[in-house]
Amino acid sequence: MSDDRSQRPDDHRKKWDPKEYETLAKMREEVEAAMKRDKSEGDHHEEKVHRDLLRVRDYKVDLDSRLGKSVVITKNTPNSSTGGYYCNVCDCVVKDSINFLDHINGKKHQRNMGMSMKVERSSLSQVKDRFSANKRKMEEKKKEYDFDARMSELKEEEERTKEYRKERKKKKREAEDGEFQGDADMMAMMGFGGFGGSKK
Repeated sequence: MSDDRSQRPDDHRKKWDPKEYETLAKMREEVEAAMKRDKSEGDHHEEKVHRDLLRVRDYKVDLDSRLGKSVVITKNTPNSSTGGYYCNVCDCVVKDSINFLDHINGKKHQRNMGMSMKVERSSLSQVKDRFSANKRKMEEKKKEYDFDARMSELKEEEERTKEYRKERKKKKREAEDGEFQGDADMMAMMGFGGFGGSKK
């Protein structure tokens, strides 16, 4: 502790000894250095596992084949036949499609597949090649687009529209004739039968 002569009687603050805390800090640093040394020695004994870079899935994920089907589950039913989505790589069952997609895109599944979550960096030439390939695909689609076929489709659509309009007009005319016929019957009953209609 520091010298008591410098303390005033009404000074109630605690006085810290800097030498004591310096020795504690040195001891802590020595312990941390020893722990790092032990950890690095342990790492040298283990062989580092080399994992492939993350790559695109080359198969289609089947989410719909067992949709809406009933399954009888007993004690002896294997995991792959129980309800839900079965992952044969991780040997687990996931109950719904969203969680199954999260699982197969997740770190644990990719690690079991032998891949890390790191993606290969593309070079400038690879990006240019991809752009040119996509451009070729777009040009092929334009070639496949047939002008004559499109014109025939437009003509058929116009004819269907004309037919629809004719039908609508015909129905409207029939409805108006029915109303007028009803009014003519009412007029004849009231005695107003022959106002400028057909000759009798």
